[in-house]
Amino acid sequence: MTANPKLSLIVARAQNGVIGREGDLPWRLPSDLKLFKKTTVGKPVLMGRKTWESLPFPLPGRPNLVLTRDPNYKADKAEVFNDLEAMVGRGYELAGELGVEEVMVIGGAQLYRALMPFIDRQYITQVLVVVEGDAHFTAPSPDEWVMSDRQSGLKTAKDEFDFAVEIWDRK
Repeated sequence: MTANPKLSLIVARAQNGVIGREGDLPWRLPSDLKLFKKTTVGKPVLMGRKTWESLPFPLPGRPNLVLTRDPNYKADKAEVFNDLEAMVGRGYELAGELGVEEVMVIGGAQLYRALMPFIDRQYITQVLVVVEGDAHFTAPSPDEWVMSDRQSGLKTAKDEFDFAVEIWDRK
């Protein structure tokens, strides 16, 4: 059992901060999706309703927790919350039960902004492209965050763009 799990987020962002366009990712990066799965599997994943609805199916191998303002909202194979604190609390509870060290925030932009003051670690895929989009994510400030790891050269023939994966920890 983990005493104090971290609250972490995972996001892919373009060089201009875009993370989404019309409810979808503005790129195809199968290699990054594999890294996403590896980073989140076995851990509670917290998301907003729009992110939930953008998924083709509930993310297997991890508890799916969804935040919405709609008190009548139903999400098959997920726990639904109308209260942010209750959702985060349930995430920590599940992390303890599962014996994992992190609760993962997986989107979208509104949820990232709401939880940023409480985030301990950021897994950021820096997609080396400038694209149009309607959802954005601000890069970490070196005043508050330190990059603890960076991997580049991850692009394969199936990936649309080059990208690097960075891990940022709160100072």
